[in-house]
Amino acid sequence: MIRRATVLAVGKLRGWPAEGCDDYARRLRRYFPVGIVEVAEEDMNRRSRSEVLAAEAGRLLKRLPDGAHVVALDRESGKAYSSEELARKKLAPLALAGKSHVTFVLGGALGLAPGVLGRADERWSFGPLTLPHALARVVLLEQLYRAVKIDRGEKYHW
Repeated sequence: MIRRATVLAVGKLRGWPAEGCDDYARRLRRYFPVGIVEVAEEDMNRRSRSEVLAAEAGRLLKRLPDGAHVVALDRESGKAYSSEELARKKLAPLALAGKSHVTFVLGGALGLAPGVLGRADERWSFGPLTLPHALARVVLLEQLYRAVKIDRGEKYHW
């Protein structure tokens, strides 16, 4: 299993999504360090789609930790996995391959720019549904927690 995770995301969470992320991050920290890095969201009403994506991409790329294995979350180009596949076929083998620090990158309302997707070592998806980026962050942290429990053979909601 991975030894350290960073969630690098566009936007600052508030309300119940922030509470959900805090809860799952706290649970995960029993197993390994989890950092959450938020970069500013660009105002979509004042700039074009390409300008928004480019500005957010610049912020994200500057904050990528050195040496981390980068996983971009992208509905369109990412591959979907079951919870068991994430635990056993994706996360567990990373540490064995010497990639114990994984950074998960989540875009804002418009997703991720091609430059960020191109920098990623992998692209994952939560399936064909479009999720608000705040909810996607909660789902990511919950699935990481579920993967840890599966990998350790501990009971959870399977």
